[in-house]
Amino acid sequence: MDLAFSGWPGIIILAVYGALMLGVGLFTYLRNRNIHESLDEYYLGGRGLGVTVLFFTFFATQYSGNTVVGYPPSAYRQGFEYLVSVPFFIMIIMAYLLFAPRLYSIGKKYKLVTPAQWFEKRYKSKAITILASLLMLYGLGNYLLEQLVAIGQGVSGLTGGTIPYQLGVIFFVIIMLIYGWLGGMRSVAYTDTIQGFALLFGVFMLLIGSIIYFGGVPTSTDYMQAYSPEKLGIPDAPGVRNWLSLLLLIGIGAAVYPHAIQRIFSAKSEKTLKRSFSRMAWMPFATAGVVFLIGIIGINAFPGLSTGESEQLVGMMASSIASQNMIFYWAMILLFGGVIAAIVSTADSILLTFQSIISNDLYGNYINPDASERKKLLVGKLIGVVAVGILILIAWFPPATLYQIFVLKFELLIQISPGFIIGLYWNRLHPKAVFAGMLAGTIVASVMTIFDLSLLNIASGLWGLLLNLIICVIGSLMMSVSEKEESESEQVISV
Repeated sequence: MDLAFSGWPGIIILAVYGALMLGVGLFTYLRNRNIHESLDEYYLGGRGLGVTVLFFTFFATQYSGNTVVGYPPSAYRQGFEYLVSVPFFIMIIMAYLLFAPRLYSIGKKYKLVTPAQWFEKRYKSKAITILASLLMLYGLGNYLLEQLVAIGQGVSGLTGGTIPYQLGVIFFVIIMLIYGWLGGMRSVAYTDTIQGFALLFGVFMLLIGSIIYFGGVPTSTDYMQAYSPEKLGIPDAPGVRNWLSLLLLIGIGAAVYPHAIQRIFSAKSEKTLKRSFSRMAWMPFATAGVVFLIGIIGINAFPGLSTGESEQLVGMMASSIASQNMIFYWAMILLFGGVIAAIVSTADSILLTFQSIISNDLYGNYINPDASERKKLLVGKLIGVVAVGILILIAWFPPATLYQIFVLKFELLIQISPGFIIGLYWNRLHPKAVFAGMLAGTIVASVMTIFDLSLLNIASGLWGLLLNLIICVIGSLMMSVSEKEESESEQVISV
């Protein structure tokens, strides 16, 4: 009996998970009828997320389509050199610990809803707030595009092409818009929890099945030694520099994800936040490490794939394992649904934050300051729908592999980190220096990225960040600050 994902079984799986997500949205809406009256309720879940839900919504933010669908193909193409993907996520947790507890306390103190509000509160500068908002919107749009591409590739690969790439994107975008519109952050957090259990179980079952049916890492290593010895080698000096630069770029950049910052604001208490982070510390090994091994095993399981073909690797391996026996068939069903649900819930949390920056920080502050919270929410939702429509057109024919899309957004997003993180601790950080540094770093990173300029094999975003830091720190030391301004800044950052 052929048990591979194809035809009606795949369609039924999609329908069940789609219905489940819609059910979560409807349930959340019926339990919280005032959700569309308050920015706190809609965007932050009433600031009441507990340890388990907060952990899984952080988990879904860091480990989604780019990890489960996109990372094994990168390991397949690069070999053991891609082991660096595990420290990527360790760096993110380390970066969180630099500022998250303090930011939570300040966010609670001033009832902050978006990260852009922190810039406004800290620097009282329209220029900084708008520039930071635009950089965050760029990063969010880029990450949302990545999720849409991952949805299409995941559905197409895991159904053996029965459901076309484009149809998979359209179907789940509609689901995402409906349940996100109904339930806001609570819908996203609850679906994150459901998909988290399914995803972790399914990924480990995929690894076990890969070891049983494809021979595991030793067999794949023997194959690489015979046919692809370059995948066994260690990187040279430029490669090591590239590793280190990516660790910094992704570690800091992912920690200042706007939608991750909103989860900090959503925590029920500082204790809840810290307990969630303590659990997140194990996830780089349990998730990124596992999908790295799956990609390595895939080198022997499906040799000779092109770059485009390798992007379907997870789906190909899952379908092959599902065809072996009923236990793995149902395990791969759970993985399949977990992957798709993870991607969709991550995409929805990105969209929520995108909407909140548009509605609260740009529309509410500068276009219509007298707008009610209900009107701000409506404007954010409508603009979010338009943004998704534009990104669908781009995702229809994706311009790059998932990994290339993943790295691109950090080059600019990381430029908000000096003003965001240092500003939490140093009251002398001057608004003019922050704006000049952020703008200069953005220009340098953009020019180097657009023209594919490389210096010492270090990511262009880090060169921009270095210039950004120099201008921020030296500029602040050179500029005079009155006692009143210094006192006001100290009052803002005190906890």
